[in-house]
Amino acid sequence: MRFIFGGMMLAYLAGNIYIFIRALQTLSACSLTVKILFSLLFWVAALALFIAIGARDVALPAVVMKCMFSIGSVWLVFTLYMTLILIAGDIARLFVPQFKYGFLCALALTSALLIYGHINYLNPKVITLDITLDKPITDGPIKIVAISDVHLGEGTGKRKMQRYAELINSQNPDLIFIAGDLIDNSITPLYREKMHEELSMLKAPIGIYMVAGNHEYISGIDRSAQFLTSTPITLLRDSMISLPNGVQIIGRDDRSNRRRHSLDDMVSKADSSRPIIVLDHQPYHLHKTDSLKVDLQISGHTHRGQVWPASLLTDNMYEQSHGYRKWSHAHIFVSSGLSLWGPPFRIGTNSDMAVISLKGRNAE
Repeated sequence: MRFIFGGMMLAYLAGNIYIFIRALQTLSACSLTVKILFSLLFWVAALALFIAIGARDVALPAVVMKCMFSIGSVWLVFTLYMTLILIAGDIARLFVPQFKYGFLCALALTSALLIYGHINYLNPKVITLDITLDKPITDGPIKIVAISDVHLGEGTGKRKMQRYAELINSQNPDLIFIAGDLIDNSITPLYREKMHEELSMLKAPIGIYMVAGNHEYISGIDRSAQFLTSTPITLLRDSMISLPNGVQIIGRDDRSNRRRHSLDDMVSKADSSRPIIVLDHQPYHLHKTDSLKVDLQISGHTHRGQVWPASLLTDNMYEQSHGYRKWSHAHIFVSSGLSLWGPPFRIGTNSDMAVISLKGRNAE
């Protein structure tokens, strides 16, 4: 993992150096003062996200942290597409030497892509699923809203969470599942902006259940759990709860906890004649979930890469990188995330939320 992260950082640095050189070529006729000012602004933007993450628990003014995080996260995707389009333009110049506006064209195309990606991100896709189990559900069917990867913090703030709460409540769910990464990189902005108020808007008569994701561990799992006590959300960490209607919910701790319980052990404690639902943030070993006769699993984590071509990578990394699939026994839904981490763009992917009508064999 360290080698992958190191490689990504080197690629990011190389891309910024390439863009910077090409930009200076475009500004060749400008004064030295303009070039120096541009250079300072460029590299502050390029390093802003890393500064914001490094200082996430430092008591800096909120406006400074938000500004650094927003600029830096936008710059990540700007760098990706600007680099790809500039390379394509440079290749085109080999065949059309008279083409002299490659940088400006790349800047315009990248800006258009980012505008589209931001609008797409702001409009989550609601996925409606009708699932019937070969097991009884007392007083069924039940309506479930399943979400993941809200990433509350500097990127997804109080206003966005209010919109999400309204969207979720508009479905009139009986039950809400949050499959991890509700919190982003730090618990500090959640307390500062009193985000428990928006989370307390969520309504579901049967309950609101959540499992930890890797970002709850990044934020500090104990502090994250403590924050959740001020909300109506029940955090399940390697524990199981049986609902009055017979549905059993197994909430697995995240893979960040290397001592978490095995799925075999947890399923063995459940009543196999009743529905078994597993919440597990990271969708690994889904064939194992299926073999254990789990009825429904809700996961997230992948974001489906958020933007193309990262989506191609996640599609190859995971057995099921997003969406719904019926395995031989298990019904599995992997959310691409109601919100996202960092860059506020969805290009080639969608933010999503599942609305599941879960029926038992006793349902009409």
